[in-house]
Amino acid sequence: MHTCISKWIGCLALAAQCLLLQAPHVRAAEAARIVYVAPVEGVIDLGLAPFLKRVLDQAEREGAAAVILDINTFGGRVDAAVIIRDAVLTSKVRTIAFVNKRAISAGALIGLAAQTLVMGEGATIGAAMPVTAGQPGEASKPVEEKTVSYMRKEFRATAEARKRPPLIAEAMVDADVVIPGVIAKGKLLTLTTEEAVKNKLIDFRADTIEAVLEKVGLAGAQVRRAGPNWAENLVRFLTHPIVSSLLITIGMLGIILEIRTPGFGIPGALGITSLGLFFWGHWLVQLAGWEELMLVAGGVILLAVEVIAIPGFGLVGILGVGMLLGGLVLSLVGVQDSYEIVVLAATRVVFALLTAVVASLAIMRFLPRTRVGRRLVLDTGLTAMAGYSSAPASDARWLGKTGHAGTPLHPSGIADIDGERVDVVSTGELIDAGVAIEVVRVDGNRVVVRQQTNQNN
Repeated sequence: MHTCISKWIGCLALAAQCLLLQAPHVRAAEAARIVYVAPVEGVIDLGLAPFLKRVLDQAEREGAAAVILDINTFGGRVDAAVIIRDAVLTSKVRTIAFVNKRAISAGALIGLAAQTLVMGEGATIGAAMPVTAGQPGEASKPVEEKTVSYMRKEFRATAEARKRPPLIAEAMVDADVVIPGVIAKGKLLTLTTEEAVKNKLIDFRADTIEAVLEKVGLAGAQVRRAGPNWAENLVRFLTHPIVSSLLITIGMLGIILEIRTPGFGIPGALGITSLGLFFWGHWLVQLAGWEELMLVAGGVILLAVEVIAIPGFGLVGILGVGMLLGGLVLSLVGVQDSYEIVVLAATRVVFALLTAVVASLAIMRFLPRTRVGRRLVLDTGLTAMAGYSSAPASDARWLGKTGHAGTPLHPSGIADIDGERVDVVSTGELIDAGVAIEVVRVDGNRVVVRQQTNQNN
């Protein structure tokens, strides 16, 4: 009896061990039948790169059979395309690029980087010369030769890594590349599906994801369609050129209004929040770093010192503007960006700052006159003309007097009035020493002067 029980226990233990040993193999077999599909559509931007890298890493960790890049794009940023290209080339999971409609410009580089390149009916690939987007309503402009040369070699190196015709790849970037019977000089190469098959650029033709899987021996595999998560969508939104310019404008507008008004309130909070969102988005796509953040913070501090503590506008203000512009521009460009793209980024930043300055002047001028503004802003002046004064009250006797600037008024300084040296401030203009002046207003202990208009030369 005991012998039978021992045998049964031994059999059960052996069966359990077999099941435990087979479990990893079963899981591996199941993972080997999983295929991820990641869309590459719309504008190729720096927010797309983290999404595709996440999908490739996840597929690699799970031991998936392949990742299909479902491409339909007219292109986008060069630096974003290079980051994605590197991730696809170095991925240990099998990559398949399915050109569903079109892979133009940056999309062509991503397609060439995949191990298997497939095109559907009526699809196109090519036209990858780097250009600089012009102002709204203007046509795009070609970039300088060194940028074209760089991208030409990127395309060639990618094609060579995947055993594809390197000259075909180069002709997509550089109009000077000539391939007899394929492309003449002065023309950029764009291939249809049939032409890509004929020139051995793609591996085969397929019209659906299912057809692609069947051709590569993965028919019936479990297809998991990946999509950007909320954080990746938010980053793509924050780094969009229009949104990032708007964030700069709102940020600087809030800071300017906060510097011009006492205390800390809604403008300052709104400005810091806007600039925080701008830097957070560009930090995540590896454009902004501590250097750019410190430049912008230093520029804002210097401008605040110039406005609050130092009369006029001098070296401190110029240095502050320079640091502010430098930090914001560097946060918009990548390492591979051309000189033209840097200039375009600088133009965007300057335009955003000028918009903020003009908007702040308009708000400071007209807000006190509105119903809402009268509730927020105290617009009542206690002037000497209305009978208000503060110590010393004797300063009111200077009203209407004339004299000469004893020192340069930038805008404050010393004036000689009736043989006495008086602390004065100009109405805003810079007045040189010795110039005739007249007192136009006395507000408490502030003696306000302007250059005398009827002085005899």
